Amino acid sequence: MRRDPNRLLQQHLTEAGLSRKGLARRLNGLGTARGLRGMSYDHGSVLRWIAGRRPREPVPGLLAEIFSMRLGRQVSAEDIGMPGEEVPPDLGQEFPHSWEEGVASVTELWRADVERRRFLLDSTFALGAGSAGIVRWLTAPAGEGLSADGPRRVGVCDVAAIREVTRSFSELDNRFGGGSIRGPVVRYLHTAVAPLLRDGSYSEATGRSLATAAAELTRLAGWMAYDLEQHGLAQRYLVQALGLARNAGDHGLAGEILAGMSHQAVYVGHARHGLELARASIVAARRSGVFSLMAEARVLEAHAHALLGDRASCGVSLHEAELAFDRRAPQNEPGWIGYFDEAYLAAKFAHCLRDLGDGERAVGHARRSLRMDGRYVRGKMFNLSLLASALVQQGELEEACSAAASALDLAEGIQSARTRSYVADMSRRFQPYASQPGVAALLERTGEPVTARDPVRV
Repeated sequence: MRRDPNRLLQQHLTEAGLSRKGLARRLNGLGTARGLRGMSYDHGSVLRWIAGRRPREPVPGLLAEIFSMRLGRQVSAEDIGMPGEEVPPDLGQEFPHSWEEGVASVTELWRADVERRRFLLDSTFALGAGSAGIVRWLTAPAGEGLSADGPRRVGVCDVAAIREVTRSFSELDNRFGGGSIRGPVVRYLHTAVAPLLRDGSYSEATGRSLATAAAELTRLAGWMAYDLEQHGLAQRYLVQALGLARNAGDHGLAGEILAGMSHQAVYVGHARHGLELARASIVAARRSGVFSLMAEARVLEAHAHALLGDRASCGVSLHEAELAFDRRAPQNEPGWIGYFDEAYLAAKFAHCLRDLGDGERAVGHARRSLRMDGRYVRGKMFNLSLLASALVQQGELEEACSAAASALDLAEGIQSARTRSYVADMSRRFQPYASQPGVAALLERTGEPVTARDPVRV
């Protein structure tokens, strides 16, 4: 069959100043670094690709990564004339029914994301996707066997590498936001983790560890998409992360993912759905015995009640959160819940009280929320914004302006759409006092136009 020449690949090769032999050498090196076997391409391989032949996965993604690094901009497989096969527009929205289905779905999601498929970038939050995930998670039978006999041996070192990557990228996300680092996370999932899941040979114990590690990193990629307010994409990642955690039999991690889904649902304005997700997280916390997770799930439940105007139920949930928090033993809990401390709990209390109109108590909790780990730069920006909004509610404009200015200082170094939304929310809350000199200077700094819209719930 006659193929059309791949002019896009040749154009990128020329622009990057690479020879065919040089590209092949870099491809083999990158593949070896990712633990891929059989990477022995040469200039003849590249010549065949230029002639129109498409290499097998994961080569297109690796080539795109090489060009991205060489040219200093994001390059996709489609950009170099190697688009993937057609994928369903609801990819990732369905909770998987089996381990094999889950692996196929999540690895295809990673590939489509690396290729920057337009239907993913343009997707919106879908209530049905989260609801289906809850039902499947609550009713699915115990996890099936996860041993495999593929051509690539997977060991504890492979799982440890994924966990270390997750830890490192999580720290960067907390300091700088998801904008600058989400791309490398997704590429790592596609080029390094996907081959382990698809082609791995591992025991039952290693399989469960691999599934849990993949779930944690998939959750992080979803959280970064949420931070960028790519809500449809974030939801798909969280649903698939939930599927991986469920297959691993890890109730605690599943509950943490459900908590993240609740957080997102409330943020996008679906408080009742957020309440359902928080209650599912409570079930998971009860099954796992992780009391920090129980406290987190309860304060998320409380926030949903607050936004629904149910003051009594909010109070009950906040009380349950305090009881769970007092029972926690951080040294015996999973690393992924390590961020949940007194400062985080105080911030969630402040959100609830502010949204119920109790500015005085909200201010007290917001101040306590600032006694936090300095590594969480984005979180501190959020908490300063929260304090500013609670102070405005109390009419304490001078201190509110000071807190808001500190929040803006931190925001300058963070690539996060949620950070910009917090700035916009602060601006709207200050606007009724725009005639005050200090407030006017602050509003000028935010660059937000004066509007009559109500504050958003953040």
